[in-house]
Amino acid sequence: MTTSAGDDRIAVAEPRADGWASDRHRRSVLWIVALATAAIVFDGYDLVVYGAVLPTLLADLSALGSIDPATAGALGSYALIGVMVGALLAGAVGDRIGRRRTMLTAIVWFSVGMGATALAPTVGAFGALRFLTGIGVGALVATVGAMIAEFAPADRRNLFNAIVYSGIPAGGVLASLAAIVAEDAIGWRGLFWLGALPLVTLLPLAIVRMPESPRWLLARGRVAEARAVCASTGIPLPEAEVSAPGDRVGFAALARRPLRRPTLLLGSMSFCGLLLTYGLNTWLPQIMSEAGYNAKGSLSFLLVLNGGAIVGGLIASRVADRTGPQRVVAATFCLAALALVVLTSGAPLGILLVAVAGAGIGAIGTQVLIYGFVSGYYPTSSRAAGVAWCAGFGRLGGIGGPLVGGLLLGAGVTSATAFHLFAGVALVGAAVTLTVPRRTTGPVAPTPAGQTRSNTAARP
Repeated sequence: MTTSAGDDRIAVAEPRADGWASDRHRRSVLWIVALATAAIVFDGYDLVVYGAVLPTLLADLSALGSIDPATAGALGSYALIGVMVGALLAGAVGDRIGRRRTMLTAIVWFSVGMGATALAPTVGAFGALRFLTGIGVGALVATVGAMIAEFAPADRRNLFNAIVYSGIPAGGVLASLAAIVAEDAIGWRGLFWLGALPLVTLLPLAIVRMPESPRWLLARGRVAEARAVCASTGIPLPEAEVSAPGDRVGFAALARRPLRRPTLLLGSMSFCGLLLTYGLNTWLPQIMSEAGYNAKGSLSFLLVLNGGAIVGGLIASRVADRTGPQRVVAATFCLAALALVVLTSGAPLGILLVAVAGAGIGAIGTQVLIYGFVSGYYPTSSRAAGVAWCAGFGRLGGIGGPLVGGLLLGAGVTSATAFHLFAGVALVGAAVTLTVPRRTTGPVAPTPAGQTRSNTAARP
């Protein structure tokens, strides 16, 4: 970083050939990515463990009481309603109080919620606690996208974002494995207790190693604090973004041009992605069970769904870093539609497993890419609100997925029809993605000291 004496302008250090300013810069960012990923793994565990234990809750009247498919779908949606509320709350405050404080609060909230859910005595209490837990989950999901967008080097932003948000399907894998291996020993309540571990494992590390975003501090005019964070972490001090008089912060900016129309389209993309994600995660084991597979085999499909999402999402994110995320998101939506149609074809088991993995890439993996697309689309002053909007509005799709699945199965609709409906949603998502306009306002790319900065934003 270079500045002249007495000059309060903000300059950017020239990066090395590998894109890092120093080894300390690299270590600091990797710590942030690792902590954010670990938090999202537990978020994913929380959201997917319900689908993993659902066959037990449906079959065992002593668990919580009698639960029919429609009630089960509603219970699956309560957590997602909480996620929507939490995401919107995080968006309302995250651009004002900071990324770090919002993230630490969210970790405490969802950990306590998971522990309380393990003690739920009735169906009503279980649903209420799932809603409350979802608030913490939503706040975290909405915050980490802004964190990564503001810490990651530009040429690795989609990759690091995919690594972090792949924690959601990784948590799904963890929930599936825990249900397969440990549910007989610790019961469904024990599986929820595992979700409370971040309170004593992850939180202390995050308090010590998770800094506030220097870019957010600069956007709030707190230059001295931004310099102190950069000095302690080796992270180069970014340039402040150009703000015009009267520029809005947070959700207020999303409701005005030029962000209003893209915000509606990006929210619709997330709606489709999360409807697919939670519809499949909640009902795939039950649908495959009704197709003749035993309980362990049905949970294995859930494992393949989330495992495919992790591997495919990481590969797709590298392509997105090189070509831009928009066309990649549209392509993975189309992959989901194709895979869901194949699942209804009566193909041999090996082909079905490949199709399930493809559905995981096209549903869960697509949502991972959407978060990267969204977090890079908005300026710092409204980035948390933009990610929160997409996470929150998208949760309407997540809420609808379990409900639609439950209503369809309760009405006796075949699994083939259900999968065809989900495939149609994927095609709608692809069409919406291709209509998102190129960004005309947003983060200004940093420039070396001494150069004139253009107020033209980089295009996604």
